[in-house]
Amino acid sequence: MNFDQFLTSELERIQNAGLRRSLRVLDSPQGPEVSCDGRLLANFSSNDYLGLAAHPSLRKAAHDALEEAGAGAGASRLICGTHWHHQRLEEALARFKQTEAALSFSSGYSAALGTIPALAGKGDVIILDKLCHACLVDGARLSGASMRVFPHNRLEKLESHLRWAAETRPTARVLVLVESVYSMDGDRAPLLEIVQLKDRFGAWLLVDEAHGIGVVGKHGRGLADESGVSDRIEVQMGTLGKALGSSGAYICGTAALRDYLTNRARSFIFSTAPPPHCAAASCAAVELLESDEGGGLMRKLKENMATLASGLLAPAQSAIFPVIVGGEELAMNASRTLLAENFLVPAIRYPTVARGSARLRITVTAAHHREMIERLVTAVRKIPATTL
Repeated sequence: MNFDQFLTSELERIQNAGLRRSLRVLDSPQGPEVSCDGRLLANFSSNDYLGLAAHPSLRKAAHDALEEAGAGAGASRLICGTHWHHQRLEEALARFKQTEAALSFSSGYSAALGTIPALAGKGDVIILDKLCHACLVDGARLSGASMRVFPHNRLEKLESHLRWAAETRPTARVLVLVESVYSMDGDRAPLLEIVQLKDRFGAWLLVDEAHGIGVVGKHGRGLADESGVSDRIEVQMGTLGKALGSSGAYICGTAALRDYLTNRARSFIFSTAPPPHCAAASCAAVELLESDEGGGLMRKLKENMATLASGLLAPAQSAIFPVIVGGEELAMNASRTLLAENFLVPAIRYPTVARGSARLRITVTAAHHREMIERLVTAVRKIPATTL
């Protein structure tokens, strides 16, 4: 079989399983409404939770930095690619997260693949929640450490794994990986209890706040802050491309952690630095979150979360509301039904979620109007496959 025959046969297999995906091209900025294929769609699929992706402050910061610093960084951070905009962003992140230091990466995936293998390796143990994002799973696999997975939010199994590691690998580094808000279910980790367990067994903890930052906690600092355990978490990870409306990711922690990752995180060392204007936009987003305007946006987001939660008869733990459908084709049909009514809510299927748990993943933002949310609820209730 030649190369093209192999690709074609694999694509046919994916198609027959109902799992083939294609790119959707927008011709408008992110927002509560987007233009796609000449149609204006109510957008309930974006992670732009605070509506900052097209915010004037971020646009201006990016524009000014583009004029000043050019389009690209030119090299990796350790060669000559670190611009003062990167430094300013990392200082703002450390201040915002109330940690000693921060280090920015080009993406959340890059942050995970650089950080996890730098902290654990062959002979060590990584314990992670079953629903952890693929970047955390792949970072754990890349590390070469022994992996143990516990059922989602099942603390008794986490405790069992920690005890096993303490008894059988007493000299190993033990790293626990969890998310604060899980991206496909929208539920939260019992973070205080997890911190108590890892402390009892002398393990380290990495918490990914990708969907918590800007949404949960005072000033949107995340679940670690809301739970009062920020100073007991070794590694706080988050993204700049969701509620912060820009691009990239960060690791926050001690100054020693920042220095160590600068020297050991391969995805940081061997990647060209993100463009300075992206760092400038992210810094503007952090500063906005700390302002009165940012507080207003977070209050509006919480109001919209409550409205959608009431309509869907669901808890308002985050800005993510899954509507479980089951089969892949049922989920695709449900998504097409909503699209026919001008709602953009893509179906989420295996391997993003487990087989048999395909769903509509509805996200709400501070930019949505109450009337839009109520129309969406009405449309979802019409879909026969849903359980609402």
